[in-house]
Amino acid sequence: MLGCWRAASAVAAGSGRWAGCVRGRRLSMAKSKFEYVRDFEADDTCLPNCWIVVRLDGRNFHRFSEQHEFKKPNDDRALHLMTKCAQTVMQELEDIAIAYGQSDEYSFVFKKNSRWFKRRASKFMTHVVSQFASSYVFYWKDYFKDQQLLYPPGFDGRIVLYPSNQNLKDYLSWRQADCHINNLYNTVFWMLVQRSGLTPVQAQDRLQGTLAGDKNEILFSEFNINYNNEPLMYRKGTVLIWQKINEVMTKKIKLPKETEEKEVEVTRTRTKVVPLHCDIIGDQFWEEYPEILAEDS
Repeated sequence: MLGCWRAASAVAAGSGRWAGCVRGRRLSMAKSKFEYVRDFEADDTCLPNCWIVVRLDGRNFHRFSEQHEFKKPNDDRALHLMTKCAQTVMQELEDIAIAYGQSDEYSFVFKKNSRWFKRRASKFMTHVVSQFASSYVFYWKDYFKDQQLLYPPGFDGRIVLYPSNQNLKDYLSWRQADCHINNLYNTVFWMLVQRSGLTPVQAQDRLQGTLAGDKNEILFSEFNINYNNEPLMYRKGTVLIWQKINEVMTKKIKLPKETEEKEVEVTRTRTKVVPLHCDIIGDQFWEEYPEILAEDS
């Protein structure tokens, strides 16, 4: 009541208009002479009928990974933490149709017909990046149990619009191809450093000008590693999609004519964010999950 009384008894600065409320509801919005500054806000509404992609990247994660002693070339803890953060983002912003992540980056694809935040680009980007960054700090100890977080990580973001389904598929294919290229290089590079004793500069010189076939040959002939047998999470990255999952739960119920409650198993269907490690460049994935690109999904 105090707030209502103050609102009803105060005159908005410079306007002479009263602002009141009834049972907690404001009757009129007080305006001031300073409100003109809103005219300087840029219109950043995303074009209609376009897939909205928000991609975030870790800021200075090369330094961050060194100071937090990430395992090379891949640290499962770090990759699983990134995925947990991405799942949290999708659960909070349910208009995301699919997400894809690798290394220190994640891409979130909002539906073409999404009306979230009135399709304002700044809202999409800031919500995704802030939710992801706060989740990274919040869940850190779940994955790095013996490693203290020395300082808060930073992430930058960007937004790109894709008008057609093929444009979107090509974008995701580009990110997965990038994952393969980078992981193959890093796998060979760190084998040369860790097992052959080369310095980072020497390993870099050794790999300069080599093709994918050359790198595969080095791995197999010198380290007996078949790159195709490396974990799919490293080679393909992580795809996050919505799937219906049957969960079996135990519930206490009281049956008719019974004096005591009994425990029974109940199956419930829930829609959850599920991680996949698979190829998304070919057609098989899109044929298996056509609902991702469906207009009414």
